[in-house]
Amino acid sequence: MKLRAALATVALAGTIAAVSTPAMARDTISIVGSSTVYPFATVVAERFGSNTDFPTPKLESTGSGGGLKLFCQGIGTQHPDITNASRRMKPSEFDLCQSNGVKDITEFRIGSDGIVIASSKNAENLELTLEHLFLALAEKVPQDGEWVKNPHKNWSDVDSSLPNKPIRVMGPPPTSGTRDSFNELALAGGCKKLPELEGVDKATYKAEYRSRCESIREDGAFIEAGENDNLIVQKLIDDTSMYGVFGYGFLEENADRLQAATLNGVEPTAEAISADEYPVARSLFFYVKKAHVGVVPGIQEYVQEFVSPAAMGPNGYLKSVGLIVPPRPALMDLQDKAENMPNLSRDELK
Repeated sequence: MKLRAALATVALAGTIAAVSTPAMARDTISIVGSSTVYPFATVVAERFGSNTDFPTPKLESTGSGGGLKLFCQGIGTQHPDITNASRRMKPSEFDLCQSNGVKDITEFRIGSDGIVIASSKNAENLELTLEHLFLALAEKVPQDGEWVKNPHKNWSDVDSSLPNKPIRVMGPPPTSGTRDSFNELALAGGCKKLPELEGVDKATYKAEYRSRCESIREDGAFIEAGENDNLIVQKLIDDTSMYGVFGYGFLEENADRLQAATLNGVEPTAEAISADEYPVARSLFFYVKKAHVGVVPGIQEYVQEFVSPAAMGPNGYLKSVGLIVPPRPALMDLQDKAENMPNLSRDELK
């Protein structure tokens, strides 16, 4: 192991010399990105540090967008090795990586997650549709043939069947992959059900569609809470009038204290999410910078641990902490990827 570390340090020095910005060599894997993937990656990192001779990787919860921006800044140990994401990399982010010399990237889709609308178990639970969510949280809503600034103050303004109390929802900021997924799957999912959107061609009017259907109100009904989902959980426990938006894993982790609204009549469960029956389900990813593999020690070994049967098998330790793990054929594909590290292409992201 000492010989391996010494060889890695020599290789690292060569890599650093090849980039314009000098950096100090390091022997600890640097991981950034999604707050949703963070708890799963943390469990893997801790096991990896305990069960191998490699140092425990350093993780930072920056949000999916923030992590991809950091990841794509360049090659060299001043830049992270891996970024987690609760959505897929965008073509524009791939282009940023390419323009900064991050040419070779391997993508791992590690499982599924659902976005929940949660509250304290002592609060009044909600039975919502996606249309309810849109009309409660969108920046503009249709009214008398016009799109107007959202006038709804109480949930009962959206639908008389909902509680007559103020709309107060705490959720992630724009840099979060959870926010991206919520906008696309929940808000836009409800928007497209409205009669006013009938006949609108999303492809032709893409910018206008996104502006109408994926913009969250900024008048205080939706409260940005930063990248730490645990802060939202704590706020919900302390305030029974508040609802929160975050990943299913945090709900399961706090099942003794929190409950989740139904969406379109479906309760968020692992089974409903993995079967795509729950309407706000999404995939989770991480991305590896191949130029750092073999330079910063342990990257490939960490990836192999993450996709091992011990971690992601049907009885794996990640399933026990809330990850909805992929089926066996998909897991075998992930293990092959971890061995061969194939390059992600831009065409795959379209």
